[in-house]
Amino acid sequence: MKQIALDIGLTRGPTLEGFCAGPNDAALAHLKLWCGSPTRSPVPTYLWGGSGGGKTHLLKAVAQALRDQGASVGWLDASVAEPPAFDERWAAVMLDDTHLYTAVQQHAAFNWFVNAQTLQRGVLAAGAVPPADLKLREDLRTRLGWGHVFHLQVLSEPERRAVLRQAADARGVFLGDEVMDYMLSRFSRDLGSLMQLLEHLDLYALQTKRAITIPLIRSMLENE
Repeated sequence: MKQIALDIGLTRGPTLEGFCAGPNDAALAHLKLWCGSPTRSPVPTYLWGGSGGGKTHLLKAVAQALRDQGASVGWLDASVAEPPAFDERWAAVMLDDTHLYTAVQQHAAFNWFVNAQTLQRGVLAAGAVPPADLKLREDLRTRLGWGHVFHLQVLSEPERRAVLRQAADARGVFLGDEVMDYMLSRFSRDLGSLMQLLEHLDLYALQTKRAITIPLIRSMLENE
């Protein structure tokens, strides 16, 4: 059956605490330690893996954690057609979707990287493949790979079920097996999307004073 990619907005931004690590606990622990250190290491970190592994979530979560500390960051992904110049006020730069960068974006990313390293600022980057396999200019590719490199793995279905069950229990929400099966078969299996779906279902169930059932999910979609 065709999966539906539910397009619903975030009610709150990604956080490190909200990241369901599973087999990616080492990467999460590294980023938490880095964000929490008053003297953050300038050694870059690169995250790689397939879609749904949480790369963008982690980059956005780190960026938000730094902003919460009063710092500013630079952000570049494949949607930024004309990247701005490096800003010396940035405490770190975030380079997402590096495997998709155009020549213009690669030039900007290299400039940001060099400036960040010169000023002892952090660099956190992500891509779909290991640094050695990136189809980028050589000077950028080698710089992305010389620091900490973590392979993010997508959670298995049993792990996704366990995370959803835990999140539902934390909200005081009961998810029956049929509802769980429906969520995993009809919607995007990306964990971030599933967690957003659970949040919206919880809110809709509270508003309508109904339990979360398959008819409730259908009703919510009809009223989107």
